[in-house]
Amino acid sequence: MTSRVAQLRPRSVYVLPAHAFQTSGFSTWQPVPNLNNSSIETFQAAAFSPSLPAKFPRDAVKAIPAATRWFQEPWPTYNSSYLGQFGDHLIPLEFTQGGVFRRAEAPLSIFLEWAAQASSDSHQRLYVAQAPIKQLPVPLQDDLPAPEMVIKAGRGDIYDASIWLGIAPTITPLHRDPNPNLYLQLAGRKVVRLLEPEGGQSIFAAVQVELGRQSSSKFRGDEMMKGEEKALLDSKVWYDNPIENRDGRTGLETTLEAGESMFIPQGWWHSVKSIGTGCTASVGQLP
Repeated sequence: MTSRVAQLRPRSVYVLPAHAFQTSGFSTWQPVPNLNNSSIETFQAAAFSPSLPAKFPRDAVKAIPAATRWFQEPWPTYNSSYLGQFGDHLIPLEFTQGGVFRRAEAPLSIFLEWAAQASSDSHQRLYVAQAPIKQLPVPLQDDLPAPEMVIKAGRGDIYDASIWLGIAPTITPLHRDPNPNLYLQLAGRKVVRLLEPEGGQSIFAAVQVELGRQSSSKFRGDEMMKGEEKALLDSKVWYDNPIENRDGRTGLETTLEAGESMFIPQGWWHSVKSIGTGCTASVGQLP
């Protein structure tokens, strides 16, 4: 396994200690509002048009074939018999071990082999990060059809759609997307924390002051994925006292179980952390 990923291009990264992936012992973050039904009209009026986060009822997104084909017992583990048919397909893969971070396109089989023997406390970590669905083999694309909610609520097309595959715990640092996002959890559990545009910007600016920088929040690069900036952002979102926006409102939080989905509006800052054990898989659709 190690030899198969040895050619990934190295890059230094600040590694948080193991205890940093534990859920904070306190939380006054407010829950993401739940939509009271699955109609397109309710979604448009309560969330999409006013650009407010919302959690969908379970029946809002019809069963996705990938949810049953890609995973198997003991739940949740990856179905290597099915996914292994596409093992030669190249995917964006991240490798982390100790202070080493490497990222490159690599065969899907490398990830599947690692996931089959990895555990939540494995020192070597692999992560399929933001793999474009349109670049997957056609059978896997067919396993991930665009939800009707995405197609009908927006302009009728999909700006982008990606998948994330890993073994818990994983964490995506605080960031914002250029488009609204319908985020669906396929397997495992994830906690999502959100800050409105002004609140998230104030956190980002505070971190830049601490680092002695003046970086733009509109153009984010690898610095958000490693080093002091990532560590400070993670600390402020997950491990410090809950952040209040200037008008006194706190951030929002929800836990997504397998089969659950939510709406993240354009410009809302968010950080995502997988919890529990076993595989974790998500889909992001940007209408």
